[in-house]
Amino acid sequence: MEDARKYMATCPGERYAISPAVCRARRERNYPRCRGCVFNPEGEAGEESAAPATPVETTRSVFKAYDIRGTYPAQIDVAFARRMGQATAMFLKAHSLVVGHDVRTSSPELTEALIDGILSVGTNVADTGMCSTPFHYFVVGTLEADGGVMVTASHNPPQYNGFKVSRQAVVPVGSETGLADIRQMIESDVAPPPAKKRGRRIPMDLVDHYIDHVVQGARPGRKLRVAVDTGNGAAGLYVLPVFRRLPHEILPLYLEPDGRFEHHDPNPMKDENLLDLVDRVRDTEADLGVALDGDGDRVVFVTEDGKRVPNDIMTALVARELIETEPGATIIYDLRSSWVVREEIEAAGGTAIEERVGHAFIKDTMRKHNAVFGGELSGHFYFRDNFYADSGLMAMVKALNVISQSDQPFSELVKPLLRYHATGEINFQVTDQDAKLAQIERQFDDGEISHLDGVTVRYDDWWFNVRKSNTEPVVRLTMEARTAERLESAKARVLDVLGKPAR
Repeated sequence: MEDARKYMATCPGERYAISPAVCRARRERNYPRCRGCVFNPEGEAGEESAAPATPVETTRSVFKAYDIRGTYPAQIDVAFARRMGQATAMFLKAHSLVVGHDVRTSSPELTEALIDGILSVGTNVADTGMCSTPFHYFVVGTLEADGGVMVTASHNPPQYNGFKVSRQAVVPVGSETGLADIRQMIESDVAPPPAKKRGRRIPMDLVDHYIDHVVQGARPGRKLRVAVDTGNGAAGLYVLPVFRRLPHEILPLYLEPDGRFEHHDPNPMKDENLLDLVDRVRDTEADLGVALDGDGDRVVFVTEDGKRVPNDIMTALVARELIETEPGATIIYDLRSSWVVREEIEAAGGTAIEERVGHAFIKDTMRKHNAVFGGELSGHFYFRDNFYADSGLMAMVKALNVISQSDQPFSELVKPLLRYHATGEINFQVTDQDAKLAQIERQFDDGEISHLDGVTVRYDDWWFNVRKSNTEPVVRLTMEARTAERLESAKARVLDVLGKPAR
């Protein structure tokens, strides 16, 4: 522990970690707090001098399946961020990492600590400053960096923050591919050896190149009036420059980056967060509405009559556009998606592959099959030409291609794809998730059962999937049936096992 404290110096009475160079400089000028500090080799430790360690239980609670996320500063503070920087750089054995941050008020402070940790072990940092997660991925891929860390809590409320980690070629680092190792390094009392040479921090501005990248797939068509709500998130940095390159009119809403998210939560998957966008679409007679989440990697679409379009339906719609430009293309979709997705992909001459939920799995399968596109029910849309990463703005451009090339309103384009009946995702509080899934499998053993992700049971005229949450004692149900009547009767059967939905 003593070695770790010598490296992770913290002045008595301060909660911010400082580098060895700062610590040494303070000692040399007889900084008052150096007297009796454990980090001062010439002084004796006093009671107030011990640096507070991040509790192991708190550290483990913020590590999720695909990222790190928690409240600031209770769970994630600058000391944690600095350790995060050290551990990530060492785990990736990185010569250079890209670092960016979202609009949250805590992000600049956490980013400074993260970068200091990365530099302290000799790794260089390409600093993009405030940006969206898709922009961050673009820089990691374009620079061919050894990886990157994005400081963001995505669509969570403003009191949250966290980190998304990727390795070279924008391959995500999840719990099974490195986050668990990084967590153990943070929890360890063993300090990283001081670097012989501190890393360099290099400002990186590739915004113009990124705008070129986003609009490169735009196709000509009729001019659309598009209401766009970025919820004061990071995507607002790029929306106006993107529309200057498109033949469409933008009707902007909450484009100004503001990490307080005062207008609504930065999560467009919740209907209450779409109310202002729906009003803007109807009041202005727009052709459609587009809502992006806090860090810009998720997107939701609204028709001209103010109705949300399910994201699996958007997967089917965009897939047809991409198969038209690349006949026979492979498309990946998550297993919660409607029958419509596979049917539309195959009808267009493409190859449809089902995958489990989660960006790490979707991206990995896309790489294996050279898939041009992937879509998730959660509003993440992935593109081979975007380093297999997700991008809300690129999905928007592809959707505008489809809508602008048709004389029909958006709602009419969607209507034929809404031929089945679905519940969407429903949550249930469950103490023993594994036992509940086993009960489901026993109860519905007359159906075709798959274990790709949780338990999926298929019948001729309906199907359902029940899967465990990665972050809470919850199981999530998705159902679909060929008729509304069958959906209601099937739902009653499943709820007999799962109980009452959580609010």
